[in-house]
Amino acid sequence: MKKIIFIFLSLLLISEVFAQSQKVYVAEIEGDIDLGLAPYVRRVVEEAEKNLAEAIIFRINTFGGRVDAATQIKDAILNSKVMTIAFIDKRAISAGALIALSCEKIVMVPGASIGASTVVDQAGQKVSEKYQSYMRSEMRATAEKNGRRTDIAEGMVDERVVVEGLVDSTQLITLTSAEALEYGMTDTIKTNLNDALSMFNLQSADLVHIKIGWAEKIVRFLNNPIISSLLIMVGLVGMFTEIKTPGWGLPGTAALIALALFFGTNFILELASIIEILLFVGGVVLILLELFVVPGFGIVGILGILLIVGSLFLGLISDLPYVDWDMISQAIIQLAGAFIASGIMIYILSKILPKTSIWNTLVLQDNIIGTSGYTTSTPNFSHLLGMTGTAYTDLRPSGTAVIENKRYDVVSDSEFVQNGAKLVVKKVEGSKVVVEEVVDTSADK
Repeated sequence: MKKIIFIFLSLLLISEVFAQSQKVYVAEIEGDIDLGLAPYVRRVVEEAEKNLAEAIIFRINTFGGRVDAATQIKDAILNSKVMTIAFIDKRAISAGALIALSCEKIVMVPGASIGASTVVDQAGQKVSEKYQSYMRSEMRATAEKNGRRTDIAEGMVDERVVVEGLVDSTQLITLTSAEALEYGMTDTIKTNLNDALSMFNLQSADLVHIKIGWAEKIVRFLNNPIISSLLIMVGLVGMFTEIKTPGWGLPGTAALIALALFFGTNFILELASIIEILLFVGGVVLILLELFVVPGFGIVGILGILLIVGSLFLGLISDLPYVDWDMISQAIIQLAGAFIASGIMIYILSKILPKTSIWNTLVLQDNIIGTSGYTTSTPNFSHLLGMTGTAYTDLRPSGTAVIENKRYDVVSDSEFVQNGAKLVVKKVEGSKVVVEEVVDTSADK
């Protein structure tokens, strides 16, 4: 008898220790479903697997969001080696329905809803059949994977799918908690998370709540269309300014940081691949070759511009197995907005900024007379005004010219002047000598 009691107490103690060691991870899927949410879900799944968790509960309350983001999240959940539970707290609409169906178990609170997964654009209008077909297949395959009704899953996307006793061919399927339980689209209805845990014998498990980290918040912030457009603008303006000014300074550094953030964020979110990054780098190299090696501006520079524009454009296209005009037009609008804003900023920097008081505080405007005791070694080139000479090197727009048998550092008022061209000094600003190419018109007469 004592042995039986000892064995019983030992088993009780072991079971209690085992129960206390159980862990259940809890992740929040709320608000808009965007690409920044996918890395968070993948991290939760990886940590749960690493720490041998019993289950992962995804608390869902969303009206939906991006289809490509939802498919990334769905894939991460389906690939999980840990049991996954969707706890629908209020609603799982559109992309949220796909995420909920990807979980092995579904629990809904009373009064919750799931469905209405038709793909729409930003204006709320139904998009083309390509999108709908893709979403139907995703919903059907996901429901089939977890043993749920595929016709109802398809009916959440396409109103043409008829489910006897539920909807006709004019209605999308959106189920209440009671309807979802009746048709097998949820496993149970529970009022709170603790009751849901008891349903799966996890009431004694330790809950590990995983919040979105600061890095994931930054990625979601940078993926915002307005912010990504600003990054493109800073990159373009910085590159232009750096090319136009000698040495390396703040504009070039800002451009590198902005473009690294743009492509780095898109790489993390699987919008951009190494191909887009190589295309952009190749475009920059071609433009630099055009400016500093190849005279004039021709096919090399044009090809460089096309590579840069193409890489930025591809970085804005979603990673889906199809490309639709709605997706293309959205990327075109965003990229065009960034280019227009960049053009305006470049114009301001080149035309208006040098005349402002802020600029004047950075540049010495007044001459310092020699009797003051403070002089500089900068020579006075005012005597060159109106003189003619020849370009000793290519002017891009700066270079060297020969005037009165002496070499001078000059700046052309045009983009490019080939060496050997005849020049005239149009302006002298301190040590800056501005020249203009003299066009020989005698051959035309």
